[in-house]
Amino acid sequence: MMNKIVPGSVKRINKKGGNFALMENIAAFQKALKAYGVPEEEVFQTADLFEARNVKAVVKSLFAFGRTCLKNGYAGPTLGPKMAEKQSRDWSEDQLREGRQGHIGLQAGSNKGASQAGLNIGKGRSVTDDKKS
Repeated sequence: MMNKIVPGSVKRINKKGGNFALMENIAAFQKALKAYGVPEEEVFQTADLFEARNVKAVVKSLFAFGRTCLKNGYAGPTLGPKMAEKQSRDWSEDQLREGRQGHIGLQAGSNKGASQAGLNIGKGRSVTDDKKS
């Protein structure tokens, strides 16, 4: 799959061999993912896929790969949402002061006199044997 997106990114693919040769294929894919820009914390471990230890981590990596493809300008079909972009905001001193001194309203804990007096949450549970033998 990686060679379809970035031709030549995985140099050698082992089609035959034992477990070690097959695990080398996974390691080569992981290395190509990191080189393409997928964050290292989102790349699965070899055992996660080979031994099916953590399939969720593998799926997470594939979604991260899809986001990275979009970010890098891949025009073909992708998987997952677009990666978020940084949105910096430049606040003036007046705006910052207004935010610190602003009216918070009901977020400050006021409930305008409402209380839970007389509130009955659920009915008591009656444990009886209604079966008649």
